[in-house]
Amino acid sequence: MTAGAFIEEERKSLSESHSSIPIPAGASFLRKLLAFSGPGYLVAVGYMDPGNWATDLAGGAKFGYSLLFVILISNIVAIILQHLALKLGIATGKDLAQACRDNYPKPVRWALWLMAEIMIIACDLAEVIGSAIALNLLFHIPLAIGVVITAADVLLILMLQKKGFRYLEAIIIALIGTIMLAFGLELLLSRPEIASLLAGFIPTAAIFSDKEMLYIALGIIGATVMPHNLFLHSSVVQTRAYERDLAGKKEAVKFATIDTVIALMGAFFVNAAILIMSASVFHFSGYSDVADIDKAYELLTPLLGTSLASIVFALALLASGQNSTLTGTLTGQIIMEGFLNLRMVAWLRRIITRLLAIIPALAVILFFQDFGVGKLLILSQVVLSIQLPFAVVPLVMFTSDKKEMGDFTNRLWLKITAYVIALCIVVLNMWLIYNLFFG
Repeated sequence: MTAGAFIEEERKSLSESHSSIPIPAGASFLRKLLAFSGPGYLVAVGYMDPGNWATDLAGGAKFGYSLLFVILISNIVAIILQHLALKLGIATGKDLAQACRDNYPKPVRWALWLMAEIMIIACDLAEVIGSAIALNLLFHIPLAIGVVITAADVLLILMLQKKGFRYLEAIIIALIGTIMLAFGLELLLSRPEIASLLAGFIPTAAIFSDKEMLYIALGIIGATVMPHNLFLHSSVVQTRAYERDLAGKKEAVKFATIDTVIALMGAFFVNAAILIMSASVFHFSGYSDVADIDKAYELLTPLLGTSLASIVFALALLASGQNSTLTGTLTGQIIMEGFLNLRMVAWLRRIITRLLAIIPALAVILFFQDFGVGKLLILSQVVLSIQLPFAVVPLVMFTSDKKEMGDFTNRLWLKITAYVIALCIVVLNMWLIYNLFFG
């Protein structure tokens, strides 16, 4: 093997798992779909993480079912952006971090890498805090100790990936199933009013006249579309051993997109269920100020008349937080390797990327706990929202570039849609920043 070939092999995204999952040749549609299924669920985790819970709870408690249409629109935007991310990975053989490294000058690359690391820290802050809150609610474990316990996921990732990437996907899908079952039960217990619920999917003009409703709606959008998922998805789709020719890549894009749509519809169900439960239990009982996870936990038992509601809620939160830390750790590795092209053994890479997230989260818990855990979750979503354009804009530019994408370049309608989404995200973030400092 030549030196050049060695370097190219080393630059493969998630090299230890790259092309490790076989795609059966000549198999039926269903068998191929099952073989390609998995990456979409890793991405779906980020759309139902603890950071989403606070905005969904606040939206349901304050405005009933009225903001369900915002969750629907956010999910459609998420599907479009994730389609672009998977297409970039399959068409170019590079993840988003590697594409930034190859296309931007060094100062821009370093700036984007620093932004991405801040994004991972903020993302992990929400996920770790969510897991720590769940451990505290269920077992009365102090938050700081709960944060340390969540760090054990790095050992789980090492063990699972040593067995094969499919094992990691299986654990994540099982945890997603747990969350969906939990909120299915919560919906049964909360008994929402179906006609009013369905009406919530119809856009309301009140969102433009009620500043508080608009602010929470923007918060839901900001919490739903997660920037780290764009890096993650562009990498994990390459774990499939599809043919790297034009026909093989087109098939991979088709099946990966179906996988993504199915998985993100599951995330849509979870986010909608949180808002519906909050509306049914809190809004129509006069508790319109509920926004904190721990307060929701305390109120579910007396309002629904069974402790099962609170226990299931906390178990779903624990599954959500731990699931998100698994994918967050994986994304940290992808970002560090992609931007910096570092070459080191897998266990050391994971420990470094995990510490970069855990240490700031632990410091915030120890020194700013009086600030309020709920406010820390909201702060993490603001930071993530600010980081979003630094992932979305490069993604849209790369996938709209004929030189970069070839036959997979965005078609005109998709290019226009993607740029409109990117513009809206930039404007949204400018509005959030303005309100953060001057509102």
